Amino acid sequence: MPVQLSPEQVGLEMLCLCGQLDLLIRAQMQQEQLRQDCSPEESDTFQAQGAEILDQMLQCLEHLPKPMPQLEDYLDMVGLSAMFPRVEVFLIQGSAVDMLERPLMDEYFSHIAKLNQLLVLSQQLEEDIRHLGSHKYIAHQLSVIYQVISSFRGIQAFSEIKKDIEANFKQMKQSLVTEEGSRLEPQLAAHYINWILELIHSLTSVVSSLPEDLTEDLSPAMSFMSQLLS
Repeated sequence: MPVQLSPEQVGLEMLCLCGQLDLLIRAQMQQEQLRQDCSPEESDTFQAQGAEILDQMLQCLEHLPKPMPQLEDYLDMVGLSAMFPRVEVFLIQGSAVDMLERPLMDEYFSHIAKLNQLLVLSQQLEEDIRHLGSHKYIAHQLSVIYQVISSFRGIQAFSEIKKDIEANFKQMKQSLVTEEGSRLEPQLAAHYINWILELIHSLTSVVSSLPEDLTEDLSPAMSFMSQLLS
């Protein structure tokens, strides 16, 4: 038996499909910009993939009460055309076209990816520092976390964590240096282990709580879902 979707579920599914189509369009534009041209085979593949997503959208709309709205009308009605203007242009013209102004959702996926990267890196660092017999790569892992934190521009929630790393990193890294020829594996002193674990806890707490200055790039999707489910 087919699953019947509620209007709210249709809206969430359409949000996901618009995101997929927008990423496909952006990938196609990047390919065209890099090569200054697009082969007929690549163009046909792009058109086929785009048409498949549009077909999924139409199937999704069939779950709405009759009469079923036109796809373009539905995107306008719920606000998805404003969030994904490239999708609207593709729907009308069938081509990949960039926007003069940066669309609201352009930073959404990269922002989500960086937040997820912070959590994964932090969890891996905690696992390694607790269970590995060697702390040889701990300094490198912490420096990668610092670089990801630094890529978030103007985020007050990360400023204290950055300062804490900057104040202690050099000494912590130096403590892992072993004498040449030594067979002993580098091990952090207890106070450095505790410091890093507290740092990780602070970082994961900030990311998990999603403070306002960390959700600006997520706000269009969050607002859409809030209105949809209210």
